[in-house]
Amino acid sequence: MESYKKEFIEFMVDSQVLKFGEFTLKSGRRSPFFMNAGGYVTGTQLKKLGEYYAKAIYDNYGLDFDVLFGPAYKGIPLSVATTMAISSLYGKDVRYCSNRKEEKDHGDAGILLGSGLHDGDRVVIIEDVTTSGKSIEETFPILKAQADVEIKGLIVSLNRMEKGRGEKSALHEIKEKYGFDAHAIVTMKEVVDYLYQRPYGDTVYIDDECKARIDAYYGQYGAE
Repeated sequence: MESYKKEFIEFMVDSQVLKFGEFTLKSGRRSPFFMNAGGYVTGTQLKKLGEYYAKAIYDNYGLDFDVLFGPAYKGIPLSVATTMAISSLYGKDVRYCSNRKEEKDHGDAGILLGSGLHDGDRVVIIEDVTTSGKSIEETFPILKAQADVEIKGLIVSLNRMEKGRGEKSALHEIKEKYGFDAHAIVTMKEVVDYLYQRPYGDTVYIDDECKARIDAYYGQYGAE
């Protein structure tokens, strides 16, 4: 596993963004783990988060794109932090773009924040986590309505590796439906492999009991 992935797993734990226990998801599933990217709230956290996203984007898509699009609302700070990190780490200037939930009809009018979109722009979409793929259903038509753009792919922080609306994972369903790749900084399998019975600080976050709950969850909802 790449060193930045190990660091990112520790970063999620340190930031209390990744938690283990019992959580009811929006889908109604009862999950033994939960990831909430809204927990990144400080300048230091957002700077580091942008760097991890930048490294994962570079690994999966290179730098051959023009715009990083972050769907409202959580995607807005993600796109800003990551464009800054790409500039700092790789010396490449890409534009950030996000959407408004409601179109503005005065001043800086329109549905987009940040950069506009132009025919031929190559776009990478950035999100926190994708469980069902519903957000892409909303995002895809927005992008295509603005210009004839090429969507290079989607990057999320954590691949939960569970069924989307069918039997395959949400990221696989996105690729089949829309034709572009979807990747994550880390997968839940990588998280489990790294933290299982490994003390971090003074705590073992995934012990035998927690691992058994995760295995049972994936026995019911796992897609990969």
